[in-house]
Amino acid sequence: MGLACAHELLKSGHSVDIYEADDRVGGMTAHFDFNGLSIERYYHFICMPDQPMFDVLEELDIADKLHWRATKMGYYYNGKLYEWGNPFALLKFKPLSLIDRLRYGLHMFYCTRIKDGSSLDSQEASDWIKKWVGQRVYDVLWKKLFLLKFHKFTGNLSASWIWARIRRVGTSRKNLFTEQMGYLDGGSETLLNAYEKGIIEKGGTIHLSTKVKKIEISGEQVKGLVTESGNENQYDQVISTIPLPFVPDMISDLPVYVSRAYKSIDNIGVVCVILKLKKSVTENFWLNINDERLDVPGLIEYSNLRGLDVNVVYVPFYLPRDNAKFKRTDQDFITEAKNIIKTVNPSVKDDDILDIHASRYGYAQPICPPAFKTTLPPMTGIIDGLIIADTSYYYPEDRSISESVNLGKSLAKFVQ
Repeated sequence: MGLACAHELLKSGHSVDIYEADDRVGGMTAHFDFNGLSIERYYHFICMPDQPMFDVLEELDIADKLHWRATKMGYYYNGKLYEWGNPFALLKFKPLSLIDRLRYGLHMFYCTRIKDGSSLDSQEASDWIKKWVGQRVYDVLWKKLFLLKFHKFTGNLSASWIWARIRRVGTSRKNLFTEQMGYLDGGSETLLNAYEKGIIEKGGTIHLSTKVKKIEISGEQVKGLVTESGNENQYDQVISTIPLPFVPDMISDLPVYVSRAYKSIDNIGVVCVILKLKKSVTENFWLNINDERLDVPGLIEYSNLRGLDVNVVYVPFYLPRDNAKFKRTDQDFITEAKNIIKTVNPSVKDDDILDIHASRYGYAQPICPPAFKTTLPPMTGIIDGLIIADTSYYYPEDRSISESVNLGKSLAKFVQ
């Protein structure tokens, strides 16, 4: 979001500095060196409705790096792997009755046909789903996924927010029977490098490993910022794209109602374990999981989307930061991830695991309850020259690179 905003501002002739606490740009999109393989710390994929992404690839002259691949989805339910994601697979899913399967399919089809989800904004997601598909379908296909993705927040989620997730993936299809997802040659780093190059060429400055400690306000006007090392820098405009709960500690002069609104936004954290394997786990890119023995909502077998020389699987553990499990060591999560992989595919042995790594982030996903948008302060106008946004403002859309680009460009329009 910050890179997209900076790039737009530089195109308009503004002078821009970017401050990044990490040692690389990109946030959750950034790559790491997985012992010779440059890959995202957290998985990403591109869907066919992601038009802002396509526009920026053209603008940065890297549209030729985008490729599409027919992908498969699976469902691991109570120890058995099922095909998923197309009408024939649904009809063969025996844990549900025929009527239940038809109700589920009708709901999915309906979600892809809704153009505007605002009518769902005030509804609670699990209630909305149950009204369509019934309690049995919810218990089999939704309940555990919700609990493992949203934990204590399950039961207070916006139906509009969940609808947007269903629609984005559900409309990324070549036809009724074939799902289609996109990826970039070289992964998300290709986009980040293009942004970084464009920003520097246009005169922008990127300060890496430079955490902002305070945004300075004088009266009702922003004056600049202070870094953690004590450096003070004056600016006419400051744009913050960090998670909203961090903002009040950086700006002591915010109105009380704004600080409370930012601090009240709940977030889910993630510990994402990534494995290199000699063999594939399944033939699926995305595998939903509902099994009492396994405490993850799914596996993402990235090498079944982006062609790689080795099999790569992400095992994401979504947890609130105050959950006791989130405080466990990386090695604990690595051990559990290995067991999950070997449970889903018993032919995978320890010798097949070539490498393994865990990344964690406490603010992976804001939680959006019903009517969430009405709780968000405006992005601008609170203090002159100060613009504040994070992924909460994508609502009802889910977080994605495409939505980051879209909102980043929108933020730049606020700067006069």
